[in-house]
Amino acid sequence: MKHYFESVEAVLDKNNTSRNGLDASEAAERLNKYGKNKLAEGQKKTLLARLLGQLADPMVIVLIAAAIISGVVSEIADMVIILSVVVLNSVLGVVQEGKAEKAIEALQQMSSPYSRVKRNGRVIKIKSEDIVPGDIVLLEAGDAIPAD
Repeated sequence: MKHYFESVEAVLDKNNTSRNGLDASEAAERLNKYGKNKLAEGQKKTLLARLLGQLADPMVIVLIAAAIISGVVSEIADMVIILSVVVLNSVLGVVQEGKAEKAIEALQQMSSPYSRVKRNGRVIKIKSEDIVPGDIVLLEAGDAIPAD
């Protein structure tokens, strides 16, 4: 689907649209058929799930096994040190994962909420999530591309 090699008319034809854009009824029908123009939001991990994810790391499992062995052979100091490292590593991992999720949410909020499209031969401003296949999106320098 390399539209940049094709003529404008060929691209319009493949997308079942025209230079005037879609009409309102066709846009509504396509919105119903294809859904909103936004990324599916995954379920957020709970704090416990993130912690268990950190503890499931193979290296952490090896360290926990080493701590257990140290405890069994009465090397309590070694056991405490190893477990301290595991706890610290897990807490830092959970915190970093939380920060990463918040950063992604912030980026999603920054994305352009509105776009200019051509429909019924007129340029209108709509929510970016309401863009459908076949819409003619008008862009200017600095605009974000409203596509998922």
